[in-house]
Amino acid sequence: MKRLIYISLAALIFAAGCRQQEQRLQADVEVPVGVTDVTRKSIEEIISTTGTVYPKGVIELRSRISATYYLERNPRTGRQWQMGDRVMAGDVIARFEDREFINSVRLEAQELNLELAESELQKQESLYEKGGVTLRELNNARVSFINAKYSLESARLQMERMQIISTIEGVIVDLPYYTPGTQIETNAVIVKIMDYKTMYMDVKIPEKYLGTIVKGQPAKLTNYTIPNDTIAAAVTQTSPAIDSESRTFKGIITADNNNYLLRPGMFVKADIVVNRKDSVIVIPKEIILSRQRGKTVYVVTQGRATERVILTGLETNTEVEVLRGLNVDERLITSGYETLGPNTRVQIIR
Repeated sequence: MKRLIYISLAALIFAAGCRQQEQRLQADVEVPVGVTDVTRKSIEEIISTTGTVYPKGVIELRSRISATYYLERNPRTGRQWQMGDRVMAGDVIARFEDREFINSVRLEAQELNLELAESELQKQESLYEKGGVTLRELNNARVSFINAKYSLESARLQMERMQIISTIEGVIVDLPYYTPGTQIETNAVIVKIMDYKTMYMDVKIPEKYLGTIVKGQPAKLTNYTIPNDTIAAAVTQTSPAIDSESRTFKGIITADNNNYLLRPGMFVKADIVVNRKDSVIVIPKEIILSRQRGKTVYVVTQGRATERVILTGLETNTEVEVLRGLNVDERLITSGYETLGPNTRVQIIR
């Protein structure tokens, strides 16, 4: 029995000696590592959701009479209007010709009638001041003038039916083709225009953020067709009601789209900024190791790896805020840390 105990003790001493020798060997071998200086910067906590964007305004202009169709020219390009052209409010997109309709409106006659009525009213006002006409005669002249003015306005509104005029600034997204000189029936679609300098997006936000997401909360929009561009946006409306099935509430995100990067109908990703901190220590999330003592990282101290237990705060998909355990300007090991042990000699390679 004693012999067995002696053998066990000898084995333990031998094993301990081997481990010490291994540690000394490891301490003497320089492990190549990459480092970066610990600095302060901003970090944002976000929640991500998806949805479809839609434009600020959409109009579909239709013919209001049956007449002969002619497509007008874009005054800024000199060619006929095309899909994708930007239009301004007041631009004439198409015109119609119908002599019978024009004759029935009698625009020139209405203009002349107004001139005569105005002249007669002025005459009656002058005579009334001199006592030459009664108040009844003056009022009759006023009624004739008002009727003539309304008749002319009605005639001009009728003549506006001879043109298709954009009422908004936007982009032509649909322009059905009609052969010039074709007879177009009433209510035919002539052009569809969208104003998408401002875009809106309906989103579903998890219930737990009901008290966190408020009007004005910043957000960022991205789409797979524009991976290198992020559109700045903001939450402009939130619903106080929770959907009982999805446990979410509705929000509306608004984005300025002055460069037309977003297109109506796009399916986009929205990152809503829940929290933000400036001038804090931020490190890559992937280099953090999980130990029994907690989250740890390695820093370089006098040519050796030193393990640090850290306390973290805000997190993103790739970065994390360090509340305690690191100091600014320390050299943080960002590569080669997988094989390190306490006090391992390191060779810095950048």
